[in-house]
Amino acid sequence: MQLIITDAWLIKSRAFHLSGSRLLLAVLAASLTLMLVSAGLYHWVFLKGAREGWPVIGTLVRLVVKDEVAQQDRFMRENIEVMAKKLGEMQAKMLQLESLGERVSGLAGVNPAEIRIKPGQGGRLVEEHDLTMLELQSTLQELDRLASQRTDAMTLLESRLFDQKIRKMMVPTQTPVPNASLGSVFGWRIDPITGHSALHTGLDFPATPGTPIYAAAGGVVVTQEYQAEYGNMVEVDHGNNLISRYAHASKVFVKKGDLIKHGQKIAEVGNTGRSTGPHLHFEVLVQGIPQDPQKFLNAGRNLGPQPTAQMGGVAGASLAQR
Repeated sequence: MQLIITDAWLIKSRAFHLSGSRLLLAVLAASLTLMLVSAGLYHWVFLKGAREGWPVIGTLVRLVVKDEVAQQDRFMRENIEVMAKKLGEMQAKMLQLESLGERVSGLAGVNPAEIRIKPGQGGRLVEEHDLTMLELQSTLQELDRLASQRTDAMTLLESRLFDQKIRKMMVPTQTPVPNASLGSVFGWRIDPITGHSALHTGLDFPATPGTPIYAAAGGVVVTQEYQAEYGNMVEVDHGNNLISRYAHASKVFVKKGDLIKHGQKIAEVGNTGRSTGPHLHFEVLVQGIPQDPQKFLNAGRNLGPQPTAQMGGVAGASLAQR
């Protein structure tokens, strides 16, 4: 009897479990159906209200459209800000390139106006699709990369040209007494005082006393003193064991340790020391050994204009020598 009661209880439990599962499925199905019906009804009401101009629906549509427009506007503003920043960077780089171009052209001896000439362009028109924002950004990035490369190249070129110009300016190629006639040249000659054969270690430039003497190149004054043979003398170190010497000056306007520029007035022609008349004795020494200064002056003839200082007059027919 007890066994029969237990079996009956088990059967009722299983029946209740099965009915509970079915109930859950029924609730889910009803919910899904209700959602579909609600969505369909909402869609129908929304469309009908939009077509017929219901105020509530119209207001809702305007709110949705306004939100979408606001999102698009915000997106466009963000992109415009990014583009404006990129264009600002590009503009700065182009200005830097233009400035570099002017400096490099000046160092290279090219007229900057020739670089600014806009190159001609043309050809058959083949239209394509409008540029997208992505394509425009890609183009700007490529231009930015090219501008950076050109800036680096121009900077390197400027550095090398500047170095070359400095090297030229540090070589004594400037005639120290412009417009003066050349007296004794470098080499062996009859000494004007002893009458014996002697080596003349420089060039003589006869000129009236007080005629300006200009530095043949930039450098540092290493000697400014009076010597019995050279009189008032100035020596300028140009680096690389290269020194220029200016002797027999009447006045000197620099002192030891001064940094001087190419073509700077450093003294005036005189007749001091071992000299037979007013003139400049000009020497160039490499590692302490006298060289023919005329070779340096000849090399400088094509390096640009020289100072336009006018002489007070060449010494009248006097071939003063040292």
